[in-house]
Amino acid sequence: MNSKSKQRGISFIGLLFVGGILAMTGVIAAQAVPTVIEYMAIEKAAQRATDGQSVVEVRGLFDKSAEIDNIKSISGKDLEVTKEGDKVVVAFSYQREIHLAGPAFLTLKYAGRSK
Repeated sequence: MNSKSKQRGISFIGLLFVGGILAMTGVIAAQAVPTVIEYMAIEKAAQRATDGQSVVEVRGLFDKSAEIDNIKSISGKDLEVTKEGDKVVVAFSYQREIHLAGPAFLTLKYAGRSK
């Protein structure tokens, strides 16, 4: 009556494999989440910078916001400032790399513009 065909469940090796995959996913997510939070801060700073009237003023406003929000990936000189009609538009793009293991990196590319 006790045959192995009736046993169900995950083996110890399977459990270790699933645990390893979950651990690696958690480590990558823990490194990626701060870059997403920084991206959202950059979007807010770019939106605040549209209050400026000249390119120099827009970049200065962005740098002040970046200093307050501790933004390290991009600075005011990296912004593309244009005017559409009577509205100032601030655009940006940058990339972040997360070291995985050995020569492997996860590259995250971010781009955005003010509304």
